[in-house]
Order: sequence, then structure tokens, then C-alpha cells
Amino acid sequence: QVQVVESGGGLVQPGGSLRLSCVASGSIFSAFNMGWYRQAPGKQRQLVAAITSGGTTNYADSVRGRFTISRDNAKNTVYLQMNSPKPEDTAVYYCNYDRGWPEVYWGQGTQVTVSS
Repeated sequence: QVQVVESGGGLVQPGGSLRLSCVASGSIFSAFNMGWYRQAPGKQRQLVAAITSGGTTNYADSVRGRFTISRDNAKNTVYLQMNSPKPEDTAVYYCNYDRGWPEVYWGQGTQVTVSS
């Protein structure tokens, strides 16, 4: 059974830094695309950053240049390094492992609050 668990969320000051981690178990994920999404109150879930199995990255315009996604296939782990976060980055962050339906897996989410 596949399990996906995020960690690293919390309170961070604007201009600070925070690193989110997400580890999956129950399968081999090197062939999966991985991504981070976020959902703020009253808004739809949106893509923040994604990385393909080949290492190609993609970012939302709002975070490009500030956030960095990376992966460690040996650890089945995907990371999101958040530098210079802004209050509008406050949301629940979800990680996603995807190799096409039905092999799509989500974590339970981790809260990130950017506030002074």
C-alpha cells in the first residue's frame, strides 16, 4: 500500500526560508513525476512546482526564482525549498506522485504560514 507523508511545514517570517519534504513508500517511484501543490482558504488547489522523472522542472510564475523543487530517487523523496516566502504563499501544501491514472498519490498536506 502506498503512503505519502509531507513534513517541514510551519510558521516562517517573510523573507525567511523553509524546506518541505515528502517521502513515499510502498512502491518504486523513480519513474513517477512529482509535484507540490497548495490550497489557500477559499481557493482551488494549484500547482506550485513539478519535476519529471527525468529531472525537468516547472514552476508557477508566482514562485519562480524563489522556490526550488528537487528529488532524491534513492529515498523516494521530493523537496520544496522555499526562499523569500511571502504572506500570499500561506496555504496547505500537498505533494503528489503521478505516473498516470490510477497511479496518482497525494499526501495529507502540511500547513505553511508566512507571517511576521
